Amino acid sequence: MLEHITIEPETTADACLIWLHGLGADGHDFEPIVPELGLSDMAIRYIFPHAPIRPVSINNGDEMRAWYDFQFHSERGSTDDVQASADEIRLIIDHQLDAGIQSHRIILAGFSQGGVIALHTALRLHNRLAGVIAISTYLHDPQSLEAELHDENLALPIFMGHGQGDPMIPIMRAATARENLIRLGYDVTWRDYPMAHQVCLEEIEDIGAFIRRIL
Repeated sequence: MLEHITIEPETTADACLIWLHGLGADGHDFEPIVPELGLSDMAIRYIFPHAPIRPVSINNGDEMRAWYDFQFHSERGSTDDVQASADEIRLIIDHQLDAGIQSHRIILAGFSQGGVIALHTALRLHNRLAGVIAISTYLHDPQSLEAELHDENLALPIFMGHGQGDPMIPIMRAATARENLIRLGYDVTWRDYPMAHQVCLEEIEDIGAFIRRIL
């Protein structure tokens, strides 16, 4: 199983949030947001996995933590990497199920590359999750999703947040993902913010409210 950081609640956990970082970062990247979410009264276990280290084409093949080998302007590139990372996240989910957390109390979250993996994994699971948080991201290979999605996660609540001036993943790419997800029947909450490829306090507050609602 992937190396990861775990933050336990003060009482016995009855829910779990698995948060996937972006390209070149690691699990520590989003660790500081936990107190900012305003959910200290909820018994949520937070898990921040570290992506594998792999060569990344857009960085001249340099090795770094990445969920897949990112390729610009490619909806279907790196599918094998994406699937391999999704398989690793499923192992973490299975471990939480074995630990007594019910699947409908598990949330998958991700930023950028991490959001791609969160969406790819959650919508194909046989277990129904509580929801997905997909920020500053897009939908990998939407054509295959329609054939591979599972009824267990139909109408799944999905929070999508994006920077209006994101130079890495243009907001229209995220909006296209949103429309594809809505067309397939998912319950999408969309927010955009005056920022680039990042998160802001308002977005963190909106994410906290979303988590509280779905749990």
